[in-house]
Amino acid sequence: MQITASTVSLTVDDVAASQQFFTAHLGYTEQAAADGFASLTRPDAAVDIVLLARGTQVLPADQRDRRASGLILAFTTSDIQGEEKRLSAEGVDITMPLREEPWGERLFQVTDPNGVVVQFVEWAVQGAGSSVADG
Repeated sequence: MQITASTVSLTVDDVAASQQFFTAHLGYTEQAAADGFASLTRPDAAVDIVLLARGTQVLPADQRDRRASGLILAFTTSDIQGEEKRLSAEGVDITMPLREEPWGERLFQVTDPNGVVVQFVEWAVQGAGSSVADG
């Protein structure tokens, strides 16, 4: 098997709000859109995103009223402090400030208008002896 692309499909109440968030702040562009649907992509390794309106008939009946919840859309990036500052300057609410986990992962989170949690991750340099709180 060869996978040529990856896409995550998120069911949300307001497709336009999430679409605007991902295009304005996270560098996504629209591939296709229709009433209750948007397909977003980036030119790099980020996963493509399909946004579907809750209740849409294309979803199986037992999934139509579910919202995207209990998941974290995570992106590994470089210059995590710069990304946090950029997003904050753009007015994006940082819902989990930058921190470093004991296993060496530095991360922060934002949440889109529909409650989709987006986490940015960078691996800390081993043996540096500093933490986010030091910087």
